[in-house]
Amino acid sequence: MKDVRTVRTLTRVAILIGLSAAGACIKVPALTGTPALDSAPGYFAALALGATEGAMVAAAGHLLTALTAGFPLSVPIHLLIAGGMAGCAWAVAICRARKGPWWAFAVGVFLNGMVFPAAFVPIPGFGPAFFTVMLVPLLVASALNLGLAVVVYEAAVRARLGWAVPGPAEATRAGREGRTS
Repeated sequence: MKDVRTVRTLTRVAILIGLSAAGACIKVPALTGTPALDSAPGYFAALALGATEGAMVAAAGHLLTALTAGFPLSVPIHLLIAGGMAGCAWAVAICRARKGPWWAFAVGVFLNGMVFPAAFVPIPGFGPAFFTVMLVPLLVASALNLGLAVVVYEAAVRARLGWAVPGPAEATRAGREGRTS
């Protein structure tokens, strides 16, 4: 039984990485050309499958979108950003499990749209100018990616497709609404 779950999870992660590749081609206008809809599948994986799977898909999604833009900030910087995306997806998964998907949305947008770009301010060559230029595109891209992921996650939970297992916050809400799973 555990082998079937492992194969199923690996298949789902592979499908979501493939969707990240498609999303990497849908860009949000920005100076670097890397904000795109690549991280929605990563956030969905974080919400539906868990922190590890979400981190893997989000990191792969960023590397794919950086590849489509020609790694404009250099390969090491994009590897650092991929690690940051993995961390954001990890935080989204933890927040979804404790507070629900819309809290995860708010935390994810804040981390990915504001905190993560602010971490680049002390890096030589970036500074406050990079933060200022990237703030709005990253907030917009984060809100789009996380909003899409949460809406699809909520639909998957309600449709009982087997992709998403409701966490304690969703189970409590379903109990209040009189739904049974």
